[in-house]
Amino acid sequence: MKQPVRLILLTLLVCSFSASAYAAEAASDKPASMPSLLPAAPLTINMPAQKPSEGATAQQSTHLGHVDLARIAAESETGKAGKSQLADLKKKLQSQIEAKRKQLDKQKSAIEAKLKTLTPQQREAKAKDFQKKVEEFQTFGINAEKQLQAKQDEFSDKLFKAIEQASAELGKAKGLALVVIKRELLYLGSGVDAQDVTDEVIKKIDKK
Repeated sequence: MKQPVRLILLTLLVCSFSASAYAAEAASDKPASMPSLLPAAPLTINMPAQKPSEGATAQQSTHLGHVDLARIAAESETGKAGKSQLADLKKKLQSQIEAKRKQLDKQKSAIEAKLKTLTPQQREAKAKDFQKKVEEFQTFGINAEKQLQAKQDEFSDKLFKAIEQASAELGKAKGLALVVIKRELLYLGSGVDAQDVTDEVIKKIDKK
């Protein structure tokens, strides 16, 4: 039986016993009269005194660390190396795209210069051939973007795993409850001790 139900039943039993006892005393000491419906004394349930140790425990300070991802990417050797590789790849792809674009411009100019001397059938063939090269150029550009994005994702994953591992090692060594990204800290209570461990994480990453 659930606790509230047991408490209600206990209260009803106490009321019943008290009323019966009072009625018996009244019958032996007084002449018959209108019986009182009130108990002899207020009904109360005596609760055991709560010990100080059983109350709310004193608030303990929670220790956590936070890291600045932008700083780690910009200042760590891993971050610098990754950015350098991405910049080189981007420059290479842009150079290839620009070379192909210039080649298309030349072909377009050559076709336009000969249009007057071409028959309608020849013009249509030249137009289809040029359109095919334009589509190939567009496909090359899309693939270049995908290649650059894939490299960026690979770099980001590698860097984040390094940050995650370094943060775990640092958190255990410093006895931190957790290590979070700085931008996620919107509010800190008075019982929270927050430490910026970005510099220490950068050192750990660079050592590896």
